[in-house]
Amino acid sequence: MNRPSLSEALKSADLIHDQPVLDAAVVQMGAQIDTAIAGEHPVFITVMHGGMLFAAKLALAMKTDMEFDYIHATRYRGATSGSELHWMRQPAAVLADRTIVLADDILDEGKTLKAIRDFCMDRGARRVLVAVLCEKRHGRCVPGIAADYVGVEVPDRYVFGHGMDYYEQGRNLPAIYAI
Repeated sequence: MNRPSLSEALKSADLIHDQPVLDAAVVQMGAQIDTAIAGEHPVFITVMHGGMLFAAKLALAMKTDMEFDYIHATRYRGATSGSELHWMRQPAAVLADRTIVLADDILDEGKTLKAIRDFCMDRGARRVLVAVLCEKRHGRCVPGIAADYVGVEVPDRYVFGHGMDYYEQGRNLPAIYAI
């Protein structure tokens, strides 16, 4: 399968948020979450693959001692539109009676994040705090999911970079672009 070229996509893409804006948003979120979880020892769960870069920066911006784990559930599997949810890996950490900080790249329609948040609650988590680097504002979000912490808003377009992919490319771009 020939995938579209990232370099060609970048030629027509719009820069939405550059790295300094994203870095400042992450630092601010880290301080807010530290305040919310003061005195606790939460489980910090990264949603792979998209949440990896954001989660690393967020964890470094935080002062709270945390246990780290990750989860991998996806609806995209390299495509630009979602299908059914595929569970690739569940966290090994004990979630019962714990606060969970769930870090992901984007809240779009919320199907994947809702399923992951519900998974954590079903495992007995006391509460799940959802932190996303970016959020699309539109009327298509599934009921029952909202981010507790949002770095930046993005337009209702296909976005990539800073963890989000364009046909499994460009996750390592330091900024967010839209096509």
